[in-house]
Amino acid sequence: MRYLWFSLGFFLIHLGAYVVAGVLTQLWSKDLYHGPDALLAPVMRDVSEEAERLRQGKLMVPAQLVRALLMSVVLYPLIDPIGGLDFPVRFAVLGGLMLIYADIASASPFPNTIEGLVYLRQRFINPSAFWRLQSEAVIYSVLFGAFGAWLLF
Repeated sequence: MRYLWFSLGFFLIHLGAYVVAGVLTQLWSKDLYHGPDALLAPVMRDVSEEAERLRQGKLMVPAQLVRALLMSVVLYPLIDPIGGLDFPVRFAVLGGLMLIYADIASASPFPNTIEGLVYLRQRFINPSAFWRLQSEAVIYSVLFGAFGAWLLF
């Protein structure tokens, strides 16, 4: 039962942080995603089309549930060690895991990951896109780290 509650809490915190970070960063990075001339148009679906926006809306929560379950399950053996840490250290561990493992050092090539800097075409690599995309990962990681450190242990 303990693991079920951990995964449920993980999912709720992940979903909340994911939505808040995504909504906030759309204020300064919308042009990277929306429209046929957007930087990421060649690789991302166009959410400016209503049918696509509706499709993604239907899939967002189930997709984030699967992601959260996978991420939470691998932490099961670490629940007690992380739970025994002081809040600031738990915050740093959880926030760092999300920022580093789930983003910067992930194996997915994107303009704000190490893999992307190595493998993407030069037109996708520029400081403006990097920092705007990275800001979403930082906001998500700070929110997840704070709420996770507070509520999961």
